[in-house]
Amino acid sequence: MNKKEILEIRKQFTPANCAITRICGCYVDHEKEKKMESKEAFLSLPEEEAFKYFDIFKKTLSGTVGKNMLNMEFPIDAEMPGGTQEFLLKLRNSKLQDDMLLEEFYDKVISAYDYGENYYIILIHAMYDIPGKSTDGMEMFDASDEVYEYLLMSICPVSLSKAGLSYNAESNCIQDRIRDWIVDMPDKGFLFPAFNDRSTDLHSVLYYTKKSEDLQPEMIDQLLGTKMPMSADTQKESFKMLIEDTLGEDGDYETVRNIHETLNQLIEEHKEEPEPLALDLTDMKKVFEKSGVEAEKMESFDRNFVENAGEKASLLATNIAETRKFQIETPDIIIKVNPERADLVETRIIDGRRCLVIPVDDHIEVNGIDVQTIKSKDQEKERETDQEIYS
Repeated sequence: MNKKEILEIRKQFTPANCAITRICGCYVDHEKEKKMESKEAFLSLPEEEAFKYFDIFKKTLSGTVGKNMLNMEFPIDAEMPGGTQEFLLKLRNSKLQDDMLLEEFYDKVISAYDYGENYYIILIHAMYDIPGKSTDGMEMFDASDEVYEYLLMSICPVSLSKAGLSYNAESNCIQDRIRDWIVDMPDKGFLFPAFNDRSTDLHSVLYYTKKSEDLQPEMIDQLLGTKMPMSADTQKESFKMLIEDTLGEDGDYETVRNIHETLNQLIEEHKEEPEPLALDLTDMKKVFEKSGVEAEKMESFDRNFVENAGEKASLLATNIAETRKFQIETPDIIIKVNPERADLVETRIIDGRRCLVIPVDDHIEVNGIDVQTIKSKDQEKERETDQEIYS
């Protein structure tokens, strides 16, 4: 699913567009015990409660595609009788009316989800009547020819509110605040089936994770049975190793900076596209060549890419590039530069030592205080006069 398709489903989580037929929930404590279960028609919920659920569902379809929202495909064995896809289809087709299937689903989640505190499993069933689109992209609500029937699951941590004092209006006094168990925004979730090309895709699922480094592979394997993608953090580490292996020990600052700028330029050119920019071996090779990597070092590039990422792997540009910061570190100094002005920093040999050189104007700030970098002529003359007096 791309950004536009995800946004189209997100738009259904409003009172005017709501296509949710049923909502089910299971509250689980830190000992993995079910403490409460609920199931009801979504439209029977009080308005204020429904709005809070809308926020949770929207959050489950938020973040960056390829980082927080991952497109996953079912392998052939998962689509065979008795596979995970068949179970999810049965659950969807039951419209969450089958209590035994619901219990089995909760048990699967509780067994696979690695979390040591309390949490709330929310599962909804919805039916979206997909409007057709004219050649100019306008929606035609009277031209629908497909209903997208789907499940959305959200796993929300439940935490105790902070202790403190509060005002009691009835007794008109300040007293100890009553602590409540608060349902937080989701940590994990999924949308099944996927909504690809504005149509039902039974062979795929969209997986959500709040933290890109915490995919929980065991839950993906046991609950969904889909192919595990390379996480955003793994892609970034693979890219780092690719640069280091290709450039070798004599990799210079300017070349690394050029690779950074080339990637950011590609991201900028691609920003209006709904699909994230994915770079395979051939694409990445062009990035390195365009950035001025020597031909001699490029001889080992193909092997380095396969060893670090995989022969058929693609790295998402937004996962491996830093678009918001450009940071240079030494053991004792950290320099943060506007990514668009990384060219201001250069390397030079001064007095026989390698140095980072940063041009500045007539003043800089030290801990928020404006300071002069070059003494004015009057200050210099005053200093010379003082030296003459005291000499």
